[in-house]
Amino acid sequence: MGEGQRHRLEIEFCQVCKFHGRAFWLARELYDQRPDLADELVLIPSSDGAFQVRYDGDVVWDYKATGRFPEPKDVREAVLAISGKPPTPPRH
Repeated sequence: MGEGQRHRLEIEFCQVCKFHGRAFWLARELYDQRPDLADELVLIPSSDGAFQVRYDGDVVWDYKATGRFPEPKDVREAVLAISGKPPTPPRH
């Protein structure tokens, strides 16, 4: 994305599978840890077992491909790598 454009982090989750709790938790954790990660944090209700995280349209995590839910660190580090932002400093 070009300079000045807004960055969007989407969490698509299956409502039928009741993945909403995990999606809400992940969104809250990511925002609490790195509020600068994206300009928009969007939750997208879906179906068919979906739990996919996208940054500016690029998939950074897919439950169906990995067989597990992401930890906040998984998503955070993938987004930082794509965006070119510096890594999160370790906590002491």
